[in-house]
This record gives sequence, C-alpha cells and structure tokens, in this order.
Amino acid sequence: MRNEERSESQDEGGDRGGTRTRLALLPMQANSQVPLTSEPRPPPTMQPRPKEDVDHLAKLYRQMFLIRRVEEESARGYAEGKIGGFLHLYIGQEAVGVGAIAALRPDDYVITTYRDHGIALAKGMSPRALLAELFGKATGCSRGLGGSMHMFDREHNMLGGYGIVGGHIPLAAGVAFASKYREDGRVTLCFFGEGAVSIGGFHEGLSLAALWKLPIVFICENNEYSMGTPLSRSMSVEDVSLKAPGYGMERDRFFADDVLEVERRIGDAVRRAREESAPTLIEVRTYRFRGHSMSDPAKYRTQAELDEHKQRDSLGRARSGLIEQGMAEARIDALEKAVEAEVADAVKFAHESPEPTLDILESTTYSGPFAY
Repeated sequence: MRNEERSESQDEGGDRGGTRTRLALLPMQANSQVPLTSEPRPPPTMQPRPKEDVDHLAKLYRQMFLIRRVEEESARGYAEGKIGGFLHLYIGQEAVGVGAIAALRPDDYVITTYRDHGIALAKGMSPRALLAELFGKATGCSRGLGGSMHMFDREHNMLGGYGIVGGHIPLAAGVAFASKYREDGRVTLCFFGEGAVSIGGFHEGLSLAALWKLPIVFICENNEYSMGTPLSRSMSVEDVSLKAPGYGMERDRFFADDVLEVERRIGDAVRRAREESAPTLIEVRTYRFRGHSMSDPAKYRTQAELDEHKQRDSLGRARSGLIEQGMAEARIDALEKAVEAEVADAVKFAHESPEPTLDILESTTYSGPFAY
C-alpha cells in the first residue's frame, strides 16, 4: 500500500524541544457524546457488519485513498515547479471530508476553505479536473484560473474553496437561506478550521443561521494548529463547540479516527437540518500530516508528535477495518491499483492539457459583450 508520506524535508515535522500546554476542557453538554481529553484514546472497535456495510466502507476507503494519492502527486508537482502559488494539502484529514459528504444527498451544497482538494474530490470532482486546475491548465475545473485555493464544481454543488479565513462562513449561511427560501430540501455543509473561530464572519454566520433556522451544518476541522500556532496559544477555551449554546444551536464534538463514525455523527446533524431546518456546530478533531502549506517546514511540532498521530491515521484504520470484516487483501490491492491508475491518468492529463488562451478572457470576465 502506498499511503505513506513522501519524505520531503519541507513537509516533515521539526524537532523543537518542550511540550505543548493544553487547557482543561469544560464539561460537555448532554448532546455531545464523546468528551475530549489530551490522553491517548483507545482505537475504535470494529463490530461485524453486513456485506453491504463492508462494501460501503470499501467505497469510503477508496475515496480516502484517492484523496491521499492525489495530494501526494500534488506535492510532487509543486516540488517540481509545475504548480504555482500556495498549496494546502488535506493529507491526514481525509476521514472528515469523506465521512461528512457521505451523509449528504448529491444535490446538497458544500463550501469550504483553501484546503479544498479533498473536499472537492469527495463531492464528485474528477482527479483530472482537479489536477489540471492545479497545473493551471484550460481543462481544469475553473479553466486554470482558480488554482489550488478556489476549486469549484457547479455540477456537483461544490461551491468553492475560499482564501479568506472565515470569509466564506456568512456565504454558506446565505446558501442555506436560499435553500430555505426556495424550499428545495437541500442542506449546506460549511467546513472551516479552528483559526476561523476568532474571525467575525464565523459569529455572523452562526448568528444568522440560528436566528433564521437555516438548514446548515458548520464543521470545524480542528487540526490543532492555526497555521503554525497551537491551540493553547490561540484559543482561551479549546472546545470550539461551546460557541454553539451562545446562539441557541445544537453541537457535537468528536475525533475523526473512524470514517464511519464521522458519517454517522455528521449524518445526525444533516437530518436535523433537513427535517427541522435547524443548524448545528460540530467540532471534528483531526490532524494534518504536512505543514500548513507546502512552504511550511512545520518546525513548531516535534517528530514524535507527528509520528503519534500517524499511528492513528484514519486511512490505515479503514483498511484494517476492511480486513477485520473479512475483505480479501487481494480485493483491497485491486482497489488501490485502480486508484493508482486513475491518479496516473489524471497526472498525465494535466501535463498534456493546454494552457488557457486569451480567448477565454471575455467569457470569464463578463456575461455580455466584451467592453473595450
């Protein structure tokens, strides 16, 4: 299996001495099922499942493995100078996006941050369209004009990655308002990092969603670092979900170790949004294995900390779960080989696709005749 991290010095955690101070967590409300602590937690137990459930886990594993391999090839392309600008990888956080989007209908909406590659793939974007966009090619999802931080796929209702921290959260509330106004039964998922919680747009978005009872789920992907700043230095209260009661909103909080658990927990909030038109704030604790972006050497964390989290890699856990449930390794190997072939095809497609030309300037700038 090729889900190990590529050994690039700029992406490995540094070895800076000392330990991180963690704040004590406040008591959880009754609707929050797993109190979080900084103590090591036991691995989730895989119970015997019907064949259709094993097939479902295999589908989720395939999506996670696809995201991992696409991100690894993106890192390679960046190191080779084929991708410009910023590149924020989703490696380590795959279970959050895959599990959450598995709880949606195809016509539901998703809006996220600049760490958007994995979310776009989970929502249905093809690896060809994504990698071509990263390579700045005309065959990309935004014709090569958006790049890494602005993946957009109208067909699959992936409404974009956004580069302004927290700036997309009120936009997500607006999307949910449109669904409620049209009575279309759709739910909006809004992903953001814990660094956005201190931004005014976060509070504005939650306030409006609660006041207007919008069908939206706010998902904080807490990967423990706001760029290079640890939780203990950026948040006075480490429990992000405690913001919800201030707006009269339901909340939940859990670790993203098991993609099926993510799907179940997010699914509860999605049902609440769809059936009751009620918003939820969910904090999902996760961890990114690479730096904040490809330019970040991640010297603010120790190699021991990184290795500890890699032991709990949700991708490896899903694979082990499939084996425990009786899936033959040969079938898993075949699945992985199919993904490898799909990713290799996408890389080749991105390499060979043409650059954008000036003739797209008018159609991508104005909806009417070009104004000279």
